[in-house]
This record gives sequence, structure tokens and C-alpha cells, in this order.
Amino acid sequence: MCAVESFYLINESQVFVAVGGSKQDIRERIWDYMESENVADFPRPVHHRIPNFKGASRAAEHFPRLQVFRTARTIKVNPDAPQKNACFLVLDSKKTLLVPTPRLRTGLFNRITPPPGANKEMLRKCATSQGVRDFSVPVGLDSRVLVDLVVVGSVAVSEKGWRIGKGEGYADLEYAMMVSMGAVHKGTPVVTIVHDCQVVDIPEALLEDHDLTVDYILTPTRVISTGCKRPKPAGITWSKISPEMLGKIPVLRSLRDREKRAGMDVALQAEHQPFLGSASQHPALPGTVRRPHNAPRPGADSLEAACGPREGEDAPTATVCVGNLPHDARVRDLKRALRELRVAPLQLSWRGPQHRALLHYRDLAAAQQAVSCLQGLHLGDSALTVALARPHNKSPGGCPGS
Repeated sequence: MCAVESFYLINESQVFVAVGGSKQDIRERIWDYMESENVADFPRPVHHRIPNFKGASRAAEHFPRLQVFRTARTIKVNPDAPQKNACFLVLDSKKTLLVPTPRLRTGLFNRITPPPGANKEMLRKCATSQGVRDFSVPVGLDSRVLVDLVVVGSVAVSEKGWRIGKGEGYADLEYAMMVSMGAVHKGTPVVTIVHDCQVVDIPEALLEDHDLTVDYILTPTRVISTGCKRPKPAGITWSKISPEMLGKIPVLRSLRDREKRAGMDVALQAEHQPFLGSASQHPALPGTVRRPHNAPRPGADSLEAACGPREGEDAPTATVCVGNLPHDARVRDLKRALRELRVAPLQLSWRGPQHRALLHYRDLAAAQQAVSCLQGLHLGDSALTVALARPHNKSPGGCPGS
């Protein structure tokens, strides 16, 4: 299907969406549609979330009817709002429920342990975020747990089983980590629960090797067996992991140490491709990052005057000043653009209210390389301004006025 700007209502309960562009384009169209058509449910707005929707509980009622559910003993469910009823149904069926530790801060997942003799009301409480806090115990890397079935949230999914999450990559990473610890294998089925309007065409060109696919899609009106043959992640792709992410997730560091001792390649993103090549070697996804060939940098002269070194000042710092950020830009948008262009900094200082950010690199050469690669960078419709930051007495490497 070609990319269009509109949505087509097929019947009262089922909406198919023709979409194109980048993953973020698809996310935004889904989120916008769910809000404008009042399909969305609390918490709202659904933008930048796995969206909850009216009919989520009804969609989850298909879950116990799947043969893969009936035969499963241990089921891992991402406890986003649309999956709350799925969590309850797992507990009500007296199966073991595992949920991921929030943002993987303290481990990979927890096991929900309802109190003895818990009634349905108590089981429903156990299936909430409060229940996860009150009635769960951590599962360690050495627990040798085997997961029979995985449930993930989605922003968009295709009938072929291709999935788009909210853009942070946690579901993909969680699955890869489970592979690494031996908790799942290539035949472990994956289920997602979505509204009918979230079932869309997704261009195959947008998929990457680390993207998780799904085998079953549950909507309020349908059960879709995707028959997806695309391989699921075979483990952690360390070259996609940034030092920043590694620093935030202790269990990821433990898994990396294990694989390093086993002689596997565990080089991180920056270690694999440290500031390589010109920008033309790193094409970006359309709609997310645009870099016109030979395009001048709008406002570059003014930014250099503000951020660049001046006569008589010290040499420039290893910091890049990025300006003209869109008013609705989020730090994850800029980070994604920097990763796509292979110029991820050691540290990023976000100054959203001033529509700018500071990128801190390991040395001046790396900063200069980043400036070269970021020429003509766009976020959305905004052409960003890029220059080396000049030294500042109170805030080294800062942008004036920041």
C-alpha cells in the first residue's frame, strides 16, 4: 500500500490504516488517530506510550482460548495498561506470571506471587502496577526459568507479525536478554494485544535484526495468527547498546560480563564505530532525520557567532551546540538521530526550553567530526543549527545564554 495521509474506516469495529515513512511517522499517526477518534483510554494522552484503548479487556479475553496459552506454564507479560486483563487471566488460570522489572533497573523480571487463597478481586489487584510492587519477588539470572509464552505491548503491528513499539526498545531488549539467559528460544511464541486500528501495513525496510516480531495479534474483534517466519532476535546485539544504556541497567552489565567470559563479541555501539566517515555514509530513516545533500546549514553563521570560539578566546571545547530544536522535540528524538548518524556523544545536556542541546565528546577531533556529520540535519521540519561550543567562564562548553 502506498503512503497516504488518511485512515479508512472498514466497519464499526475495524480500522485499517495505510501508512508510510519512518517508524516514528507510524507511531504519531496511530497515536493521533486513537486520540481524535476517542479510541484511547486512560492514561491519556496516549502519545509516547503503549496506548491503552477501549475494548482492551475484551481483546484479552481471546488469550486463554489460544492453544499456546493452554499449554504454557510460565508466561511473561509486559504490564502496560492494555495487558492488565491478560495478567489477571494468567493468574486466574493458576499459571506463573512474570513481569519485567520497570525499566530493568533492578533486574530482568519479577514473579507475581498472590497471597494464599486470593480471590478474583485480589488477583485483579495483583495484576496492577501496585500489585507488582506488593506481590512480586525478583527472578535472578541464575534461576534457570523457562518462559513458555511472551506478551508484549505494541503501538503498531502488521498482519505479517512485524511490530513497532513506543520507540525506547525495552521490549526488544527484554526478549534479547531472555534469549541470552536461556529463558526463551526461537520457537517461543509472542502475543500482542492491540486495537484494530493499530493493525497496519509496516514497510519491511523499517525492520532491523533486533526488532521483535509477534506470532499472534489479539484485537477486540479478531485473533490473527501471523505465521511470521522472520527470525526473532537471537540474543543481545551489543553493537546497538550504548555505554549510557549499559550504565543504567545492572542486569545488562551482568549478561555482558558472562558473554565476554565466554569469548563472545560484546563491543558496544561506540566501540564498534567511533565517529566513522562522512554523513553520506550513514543514511537516516526518512521522516526521522533528513540531511539534504550539499544543503547549507540554516542559521549556522549566527550559531557559530554565539557558540563558536572568538578571537582571543581559548581553543574550542569538545562540545557541540545544537540549536533550533522543534518546540515539541524530545530528547529521545535527538538521541535516535545521533545514533543513526553514528555520532552519539559521551553525554547529552538537554536544554529543551531554549530549543538547544549540548553534545559532549571525548576530544576536539570527535566533536569536529560530529559537526561535520550533522550538517543540514533536520528533526521533523526544523533544520537544526550545529557548531562547536565556545568556552564559557561559568559553564564550560555551554551555549551563551543557556
